[in-house]
Amino acid sequence: MFLKLLLWATRLMLLVLVVVSILPLIPSGQWWIRLWDFPRLQLLGVLVFPLLLLVFHAWRAQSGKEHAAWGVAVVAIAGWHLYHVLPFTPVWPTEVPTVEAQANGNQGTLKVVTANVSYKNDQHDEIMTMVQHEDPDLLLLIEVDQEWAEGVSALNERYTNRVGEVRDEGLGLVLWSRFPLLEHEVKHLVSKRRPSIFATLDVPGIGPVEFVGAHPVPPGLQDRIASNDEIDERRDSRVRDAELMRIAHHVQQDADHRWIVAGDFNDVAWSDTTRLFADLSDLKDPRRGRRLLSTYHAERPLWRYPIDHLFVSDGFHLINLDRVKVDGSDHFAISTTLTAAQKDHARPEASTKEEQEAEEIVEEGSEDAEEHDVSSSE
Repeated sequence: MFLKLLLWATRLMLLVLVVVSILPLIPSGQWWIRLWDFPRLQLLGVLVFPLLLLVFHAWRAQSGKEHAAWGVAVVAIAGWHLYHVLPFTPVWPTEVPTVEAQANGNQGTLKVVTANVSYKNDQHDEIMTMVQHEDPDLLLLIEVDQEWAEGVSALNERYTNRVGEVRDEGLGLVLWSRFPLLEHEVKHLVSKRRPSIFATLDVPGIGPVEFVGAHPVPPGLQDRIASNDEIDERRDSRVRDAELMRIAHHVQQDADHRWIVAGDFNDVAWSDTTRLFADLSDLKDPRRGRRLLSTYHAERPLWRYPIDHLFVSDGFHLINLDRVKVDGSDHFAISTTLTAAQKDHARPEASTKEEQEAEEIVEEGSEDAEEHDVSSSE
């Protein structure tokens, strides 16, 4: 009786793991489907338990064809998740080459720090200490409300240039820059509640650099809609995905420039949406071939994902990439130091299928924004 119950428990656990592992393959924006993109590492860890039960049962009840079949399922599940995660480890080739810091000081280099400070966090002084220690050339803070804007107002003296939008409910986004801003604009690409920063920086030793800062809506969020103070149903991923596709199209339209796109994408580095974003824009992820750098949740190590990103175009090499503690926030910051490199003008074209997929995503995201009365006119 005990062995029968053990076998049924093993079957059930493995069946659930198979289902949740393949759910993200369904072309749907439903939040309860898209969220299974996130816990690849966690599912690998959970897989150990049914594997041990299977081995124990095979040992006690004599190994048979069913044990072999479930063993194949275990290998397949593990391989599927490793396929997504391994590109963000040292066993994989890098996308952005590494170079040593130049001997001529900071000329031709720039340091970017991206941090979701969490609007419920009140540790403003600690954030200022972090900024002073990191001393970035570009600082993108996410979830900046009026209290945060006042709490870090000293940044306006430290940095000569500032652009962004201060908003409540975790919707604010502000960029501080040591470099002159040749052009800058706050756009609302899909939702009028979600700003994105577009700026052209004049970087000494490099020249013009296009910068985008973004914070799309996370799938599964219980969102308050501007025209209604009630809690809406949980949001799916369509608006998030559409915003990322529109940013990719902006990069496509001006591909001759150097680009940096950073922010809290509320999407993991290995998802199909992030992959499509990278393919369309031809932007590179410095983490590939190096480190995963999971940034959320900062206080829950076993439940942590890489959702804060920085992508760069051809024409940059990497000097340093690191994760930084942000006191009081549920996110780590990402610190990236880059230097200019020879830009390769041969740019691969996105496939027709990818372009069509992106168009469908933008259309669906725009429809979702209209349904929730947050559609942007841009």
